Amino acid sequence: MPNLLKFPPKLYLGEGIGVATNSKGHIFVYTRSGETRLFEFDSKGQFLREIGEGLYGFLFAHAVRVDAQDNIWAVDEGSNMVIKFNPEGRVAMLLGRRPESLDGLLATPAANAPTPPAQPYEFSRPTDVTWDPAGDIFVSDGYGNSRVVKYDKNGRFIASVGTKGSDPGQLNLPHSIASDAEGNIYVADRSNRRIEVFDKDLKFKAIYDKVGMPWAVCVSQGPHQYLYSSNSNLDFNIAEINRVTGEIYKMELDGAILGKFGKSGKQLGEFSTVHEIDCRNPNELYVSEITSWRVQKLLLNPKPNTISSK
Repeated sequence: MPNLLKFPPKLYLGEGIGVATNSKGHIFVYTRSGETRLFEFDSKGQFLREIGEGLYGFLFAHAVRVDAQDNIWAVDEGSNMVIKFNPEGRVAMLLGRRPESLDGLLATPAANAPTPPAQPYEFSRPTDVTWDPAGDIFVSDGYGNSRVVKYDKNGRFIASVGTKGSDPGQLNLPHSIASDAEGNIYVADRSNRRIEVFDKDLKFKAIYDKVGMPWAVCVSQGPHQYLYSSNSNLDFNIAEINRVTGEIYKMELDGAILGKFGKSGKQLGEFSTVHEIDCRNPNELYVSEITSWRVQKLLLNPKPNTISSK
C-alpha cells in the first residue's frame, strides 16, 4: 500500500525502528531522526499526534508495542528504559534507568574482561517487550546482557534467563520478542541465527534455526496464531554486504515454515533491514525498515494447502 503515512508539513520519518497497532487500527511509529520520537496515525495513515515529545527516556529508539489494554510501550536502547504510556499518552510505568550524564564517560573494559552480572532492574541496551496472558512483562535485554527478564504486571522482578553463548538457553543479541496465547515466549536470537522458545516460566523449550538471521518476530492474534520472522541476514561487514536478503517467514508456532516472501530492495514489497513487524491481523502486516526510512503495510493473500519450505 503506497504512501501509507501522511505527515504534516515539516515533519519527517527517520529510521523506521518500531511499528505497532492498537485495537482501533491506529498505527504507532517509533523513529530515530534528529531526535527519538513516537508518532500516532489513524488506521488510514493520517497523522494524529506525537507522544512523549522531549521525554527524558527517549534517546535511541528500538521498539514499540501495544498491549491488550491499548497501553503503548516504548523500548529505548539508548536510555536503557522501557516506558509504558496509557492510551491517553501519559507515562504509566518505567522499567530501567537512564545512565546519569554527570557520571561522565564509562571506562572501556579491558580486553576479555568478564561481563558484570546483570541486575534485576537495570538493562544494558534493551530491545523489545511482550506480555503473557496474566499481564506479566518480558523484556529482551539484548545487546549487553543477552537475556530475557520477567516482571509481574506491576513491574516487580520475577526471573531472568540467558547468558551470552550459543548453547540451548543461551542468547547472543536477543533482538526481538513475542508471546502466544499460552504464554510461550519467542526470542529472535539474532547473532545465533535462530529463534529460541521458552515457556512462561522461562524454561527452555525449542530452537528454530531455519529462518536466517531473525531481526524481528511477531505472533498474530486470533484462534489460529502464526509466527512471523524477518531475515535481514546482515552482519555489518563486507563479507555479508553482498548477501543481504529481505525475507519474511510465516510459520506455525511449532516452527514449521509455511512460506516466505520478499527480497532485498527499496521498492514496494521489497525490504531493507526490517526492524519490527506488527501482525495483529495475520493477513495484514506492518513492517518498519531502518535503511529505507519507512513503514510498509502489506496485505497477504494466503493460499490453501501451502507446502511447507524445507
